[in-house]
Parts: sequence; structure tokens; C-alpha cells
Amino acid sequence: MLSRVLILLLVFTLGNDALSQEETRVSGVCLVAPRDSFAVDPMPELCRINCEWLAVVPYAFIPRDGSEVKFGNNHFWWGETPRGAEHTVALAKQNGLKVMLKPHVWMHDKWVGDLEFDNETDWQNFERSYRDYILKFAEIAEKHKVELLCVATEFKLAVQQRPEYWRALIKEIREIYSGPLTYCSNWDSFEDVSIWDAVDYIGVSAYFPLNEKPNPSIKELKRNWDPVKKRLEKISKKYNRKIIFTEYGYLSVDGCAGKTWLLEPKRMQMDPNEQAQANALEALYSSFEEEDYWIGGFLWKWYPNGRVRPGFKERDYTPQDKISEEVIRNWYQEFNTPD
Repeated sequence: MLSRVLILLLVFTLGNDALSQEETRVSGVCLVAPRDSFAVDPMPELCRINCEWLAVVPYAFIPRDGSEVKFGNNHFWWGETPRGAEHTVALAKQNGLKVMLKPHVWMHDKWVGDLEFDNETDWQNFERSYRDYILKFAEIAEKHKVELLCVATEFKLAVQQRPEYWRALIKEIREIYSGPLTYCSNWDSFEDVSIWDAVDYIGVSAYFPLNEKPNPSIKELKRNWDPVKKRLEKISKKYNRKIIFTEYGYLSVDGCAGKTWLLEPKRMQMDPNEQAQANALEALYSSFEEEDYWIGGFLWKWYPNGRVRPGFKERDYTPQDKISEEVIRNWYQEFNTPD
């Protein structure tokens, strides 16, 4: 037992800062979990845009009016199950990609950030079942030597109201998984998270509403980033943790740098705008390239083999076959070049 504790202590003090010590940025993409096993290996396509990291997202869900986290059964697509996620991780590794394993819970007609319960029984049902879910993927992360594990995604109220549960859970995760940890906070609540000292990186879903004009210029968007950057730098210094964008991205429609959560439901009624998406990404990369508290992030999102229904892809977050693809390719090459 003592030797195990010493090993974990050494990993925590020496190894868990591996991302920060790298000379390159995290140039990542979130892969959409496929319904069935891969017909064609999607990893070479990602390598062609200079992607060096892959976020694998095995989903779970909480039923309507329920409190228990469900995962890994026949209701899920193959890529969302432990078996599919493990295969995806192994495939990424075979292609030389680093991996963030990022379990994510979704709910019917409700954002998981609003999850809360009015009685202790429901809280305990949720916490017990979430523990089972995340520890399963901690085992997979350790087995495949995954480079980063995200302990949870966007649990805004649950993390604020039950921090001691999350601290205890993080300790359990560290007994299984020896690599670095992050938590993915939503853009509007990263300053309200009290457990940043318990993980190794401050993760942010970086969908900050910057500018609601149909097609703002890169210069305008960079000015819009300035106050956000000050807030991010402040929290980074407060906890002595680097910032990683565990998700970021823009729809390819008018006004995509604004309130993206309002645009999503009506995207199919909007005109496609590849240039607005490209400008938003260019502004993000050029705004953060010199900031040493920011170590990169994961673009939302990429469809394996480009399999997306007609009309949807042209307006969705994916940069595939759009102007943005070249923007990402160029910047990821820059991020992958040691200083």
C-alpha cells in the first residue's frame, strides 16, 4: 500500500504537469461517437489537419424525472459505450494521437448544468450511479495510458452545491488512474467552481458569447476576447492551474460568435456562413497564441468519415470541407511546432 501511495504522489507532483511542460499546445478535436463500429479508420483524416489530440466522449443519460445515470446499454450508439470508447481510444493511439477521455451525461429536454434535486435520496442515487460511470472510464483510461481524463462535464449546480462529493470522487479516481485530471466547466460558471485545486487543469467549455453581428471581423472578435482573457488569467493564477478549452467551436451560420445555445435550435432555418465560423476560430487562436496560461483545447466537433445528414453539416460546428478546415490545419501546425 505504501509503495502505491508513493507512486501516486510522484505522479501527482511530477507527472501530472506533463501537458504544461510540453512545448506544444493541445491541438485537439472532439470526435462524434458513431452509431456502429468504424467502417473506415477516421484517424488519418484528423492527422491531415494536424490534429494531435482526440477527445473521446462516451455518453450517459439520466431519464426524464429520474436521478440515476444510465450508460453502456442497448439504448446507446456503439461509440458511446465502454466497448466502443475503448476501441476508439486504442485506434487513436495506433495512429499516434493523444487522448482525452471525456464522459458526458445528457438529459431529456434539460441541460445537465441545471441538474439538482430537492431530496437527499435522489442526490445519493445520482452520486452513486455517476461514481460507477466515471470509475469505469477511469479504468479504461489507465489501461490505455490515456493522457488526460475529464472527471465530469458542465455539472454547474451539482458541483457548486455538492463539492465534497466531487472531492471524494476525485480521490477515488486517482487511486485507479495515474494521469492528469480536469473538470469541464461551462463558460458561465468557471469562476464559481471551488474544486479546481483538486484537479490538474481548469477545463472550460468556451462558448463565450462575444459578438452577435452576422459576420464580425477578426479584429472585432479579438477585442471581444480581451475581457474574457483577463477573467481566465485571473482564475488560472488564483489556483495555479493552466486553462484548457475542453470544448470550443462555432456553428457555420450568421452570428455564430454570439449566443450559440440560442442559434442551435433554429440553425436549419438560418443561412450557412462559413466565413463567420472561420473568422471566429481565427480570432480565438490568434487571441490566445501568446498566453502561457492557455494550453490549447478540443474543437467541437468532427464526424467520422464525414457522415452527416444533408443540409445539417453546412450549418453545424464541424469544419469539415469548409473554410475553417484550412484555418485549423494552419494553426494546429503552428501549435505543434516547439518554440
